[in-house]
Amino acid sequence: MSLEIQDSEVDIVIAALQPNLNTFFEAWRPFFSRFHIIVVKDPDLAEELQIPTGFDLNVYTKSDMGVLGATSIDFSGHSCRYFGYLVSRKKYVISIDDNCLPAKDNGGLTVDAVAQHKSNLKTPATPFFFNTLYDPFREGADFVRGYPFSLREGVECMLSCGLWLHNADYDPMTHVVKRNQRNTTYVDAVMTVPLGAMMPVSGINVAFNREVLGPVMFPALRLRKEVKHRWDTLEDVWNGLCAKVVCDRLGYGVKTGLPYVMRTDAEAGKALESLKEWEGVKVMDVVLPFFESLKLSSTAVTVEDCVKELTSIVKEELGPQNAIFAKAADAMEEWTNLWKSHAAQSA
Repeated sequence: MSLEIQDSEVDIVIAALQPNLNTFFEAWRPFFSRFHIIVVKDPDLAEELQIPTGFDLNVYTKSDMGVLGATSIDFSGHSCRYFGYLVSRKKYVISIDDNCLPAKDNGGLTVDAVAQHKSNLKTPATPFFFNTLYDPFREGADFVRGYPFSLREGVECMLSCGLWLHNADYDPMTHVVKRNQRNTTYVDAVMTVPLGAMMPVSGINVAFNREVLGPVMFPALRLRKEVKHRWDTLEDVWNGLCAKVVCDRLGYGVKTGLPYVMRTDAEAGKALESLKEWEGVKVMDVVLPFFESLKLSSTAVTVEDCVKELTSIVKEELGPQNAIFAKAADAMEEWTNLWKSHAAQSA
């Protein structure tokens, strides 16, 4: 059931939160140069972007976002990358944060994160029964004894969640306590996230089938005091939980593991500003039980159906508990309209 993914079917989306992208693009040149790239500048960034020549890319700025008109969706900070998802016209999207460089594997070879994401998406996922040799479609692996033959064909993988070395993706409290800890463990493995299992998807290093999953890849949940650091946000975690329940309902797969990227150092001391009042702690204690118990109806047979039903449930069940959930539901509904509108324009 393996698919072929052509380079022409892929957009690489980069959220530009810093003006100087020379080091970033030069490091990724061997892997990015044959793909079309969408760079979305954070609308709050005043400086001009510095990007080396030799890439096939389009840069989108605040003025491009203004074409959408009045919208409740906030595309600032890390959420600006979702504007790239919206304007892309390709079947697949790969997105990597602008503070990440290519990693090296255990043999010292530079990792081609783009190629690994493509591999994850083009080979089947196995969400219905866990294979203890992880991804059976990787070279040198297979299904273990006892794995039902009726499930070995697998299902299409819609979401590939990569990992990172060096600077870990922690919440503010953990980031401060372990400010000097670095992730140096490169685990050479890919696995399918089992059906019904939730996970905190990170937007640092991710790829997905935009053609299918695009309507659920939205920036919806924003904390009240959200700023520019990854540790201050939950937008990607919420997005990932929504995407996972949709994939579970429709019989699609989600993979995690390879590829790795190398995250450069963040200023851990700044996490102290968020430490005392980080809203995400309480939010996740509400969010996780909600998603774990969520069951979409059998009448939801498309991603759009699922998003519509999920939006209604969020508005009814979580909205009264906290205003940020009500706003998230509004953003989800508006994203659906924007997605339909852009699809119609490009048809």
